Amino acid sequence: MSNVIRVSADGVGDELRSFQEWLWNEPDVRRYAVISVEAAETGEGEMGGALDVVKLVIDTNFQILNFGLAYVAWRATRPRPTPVTVERDGVRITLDESDPEAVARLVRALDE
Repeated sequence: MSNVIRVSADGVGDELRSFQEWLWNEPDVRRYAVISVEAAETGEGEMGGALDVVKLVIDTNFQILNFGLAYVAWRATRPRPTPVTVERDGVRITLDESDPEAVARLVRALDE
């Protein structure tokens, strides 16, 4: 199981910055994860954006549920929902809502 979670939002750098700041301000996330920003990997001939991916390097005490709860709380503050893609170990989940079932799917998929 990888200790890296990547979060992206296509073409919406401000939303991604907002989520990064939200995660940084969540003590239960920040305590067990190093949160940074990196350029997304691009295919040959493609150009990357200035802010593409929020990266969380997590330790063994990190609780995926805390990440899900932080997502729900952040999403509730957004005036227009932006799809967010979360990836860990090749498992990718795209969320475009804060529906509890969608977040439960995210937590289950990332915690396996």
